[in-house]
Amino acid sequence: MSRLLVTQYQSDVEKIICYGGFKKETSIRNAFERLLNDYCQPRNYLLIPELDFKTKFNTTVFPDGTIKDAIRLEHGWWESKDQYDRLDVEIEKKFAKGYPDENILFEDSQSAVLIQNSREIGRVSMLDADALDRLLNVFVDYERPEVRDFRAAITKFKEDIPSILEKLRETIQIAEKEN
Repeated sequence: MSRLLVTQYQSDVEKIICYGGFKKETSIRNAFERLLNDYCQPRNYLLIPELDFKTKFNTTVFPDGTIKDAIRLEHGWWESKDQYDRLDVEIEKKFAKGYPDENILFEDSQSAVLIQNSREIGRVSMLDADALDRLLNVFVDYERPEVRDFRAAITKFKEDIPSILEKLRETIQIAEKEN
């Protein structure tokens, strides 16, 4: 299903360029925003455009999109660039300004670059529907370490509940006899 979303996005971009005569970022980025939101939907996430982000330099930046869940936890960021920009140079500029590098996707309608935990995880052509689909799934499925640890703790607690209950019952029985 998600590969179909990519091919629909590619078709939308072609149509926008054909009708509008432009390939600049502001003309076509809404198509990618819709695509990302389509990937977010099954995970109960939403891509919110232009939210402020407080940087490590105590400044504020505005990524083109922030993936959030219902409790407002951030799961990733997206930054769109113009195909006429040099994407690697623009990525460096954004990081120099303090943009998050935990899970951020950069794209310029030609290439998509995924950075997770300060490392480039993947770089694909936007024309390669299969590769773009895989990259978008990795991006949207990213799990923050603290969320992963919390989920692991919940699982462990669920496993421990039977023995905790047994010990609690024993303690209550002993207390009933002695008191």
